[in-house]
Amino acid sequence: MNLSPDPLKPLKNQKALVTGANSGIGEACAMALGAAGADVVVNYYSNPEEAARVVDCIEGSGSKAIACRADVSREEEVEGMFAEMLKQFGTIDILVNNAGLQRDAPFHEMTLEQWNTVLATNLTGQFLCARAAVREFLRRGVVPEISSAAGKIICMSSVHEVIPWGGHVNYAASKGGVMLLMKSMAQELAPKKIRVNSIAPGAIKTPINRAAWDTPAAEAELLKLIPEGRVGLPEDIARTAIWLASDASDYVTGTTLFVDGGMTLYPGFATGG
Repeated sequence: MNLSPDPLKPLKNQKALVTGANSGIGEACAMALGAAGADVVVNYYSNPEEAARVVDCIEGSGSKAIACRADVSREEEVEGMFAEMLKQFGTIDILVNNAGLQRDAPFHEMTLEQWNTVLATNLTGQFLCARAAVREFLRRGVVPEISSAAGKIICMSSVHEVIPWGGHVNYAASKGGVMLLMKSMAQELAPKKIRVNSIAPGAIKTPINRAAWDTPAAEAELLKLIPEGRVGLPEDIARTAIWLASDASDYVTGTTLFVDGGMTLYPGFATGG
């Protein structure tokens, strides 16, 4: 097991790619990976200036970083992004499959375009990026001085892989799909020393759900669903990602870690339901 001699840099000399890394949870994960010693590809789809800012922050921590635009739902763009990463960094050790979006509507009003857009990015995008990463993991194999694993994939899921969500059936379906995509990959790839896990955030203060927490009244309503009594921060997810990416979690694969302040504990039942 390669436990870094520098406990502050457990991912030293590793190469990571984070999709959707120019804001929110992806940004926090990319910065945390850089601070932990990894060189990072900061994937983005829009707002290149935000991606450049994340790159600057990672480089400020002493790691290398590049920004790479790609729509993860498009095979040719994913393949191009990985080709650029291999050209710049030589390989990949860690993939954080984070890119995701919402297109909300009541079920009977949801358009096929809204359905397809969410499934294409949230589920197909994870498949395309994971497939490209696995091909490189298998080509290179385990490098013991770098990591005990040939590669690590962290899928960003959601509490909605297990909690139904009316008005968001496309999003919930995509995250349910991520759950079994992750588990099936983990089962198949474990003999190859490739670890695959998911993080399932609960309510996290990110731009995608700002309306749910950015006023006192909205936050108070949201807190009714969170036993811990606070809305999570992107850093809560990033710390979990660092552990899953490190050899400290070497015996963990095929698992979803719920980072949700207890949202999946059915808080309504605390007082008898």
